[in-house]
Amino acid sequence: MVIKAILFDMDGVLIDAKEWHYEALNKALNHFGFNINRDAHLSTFDGLPTIRKLETLTKSQGLPEGLHDHINQLKQKYTIQYSHKYCKPTFNHRYALSKLSKKYKIAVCSNSIRNTVKTMMELAGLNSYLNLIISNQDVVMPKPDPEMFVKAIDSFSLKPEECLILEDNENGILAAKASGAHLMKIASPDDVQLDAIENKIKFINQSTNQK
Repeated sequence: MVIKAILFDMDGVLIDAKEWHYEALNKALNHFGFNINRDAHLSTFDGLPTIRKLETLTKSQGLPEGLHDHINQLKQKYTIQYSHKYCKPTFNHRYALSKLSKKYKIAVCSNSIRNTVKTMMELAGLNSYLNLIISNQDVVMPKPDPEMFVKAIDSFSLKPEECLILEDNENGILAAKASGAHLMKIASPDDVQLDAIENKIKFINQSTNQK
């Protein structure tokens, strides 16, 4: 067996929370007369940690740096509110992780803060299947830097080629590729199915054995 660990992104992979993050940040920004339109969100901001989004807004829209901490706190508060309202267990994800966790190490590596990751994993009923959580608070450089994935791989005492990463957005994909691990691109959380993941691992193992 070549693959020994599976590293999941959270938003857009295990949790369909992209819209919650978008709405929560705009709700916080609206208090101060700022806003991120949907096109900019998809092209520039998607997948970045909130603090990076605020830094970008300072450069592009003149958001005062002195508001960053306050807006960030508001955003995290609203994200948790949306999570408790919308985040629920999904059969396909619980089934997949319950089976995979018996054969592989499982990690979630997310650009969200740790409290958000833990809250969503608990609400989604996935927490018991995880061996490791890496949040943006656990690294110096968030995605698209590969530090998050490299740290998870090192924590498992594995080599990059022994790990499969599931990612959906460009920042995460860049980070996954830079880590040296195998990549499975996800279009939406509906793509996270046990059969699809097992087929990807089978393909990787067969390709490696043929070299």
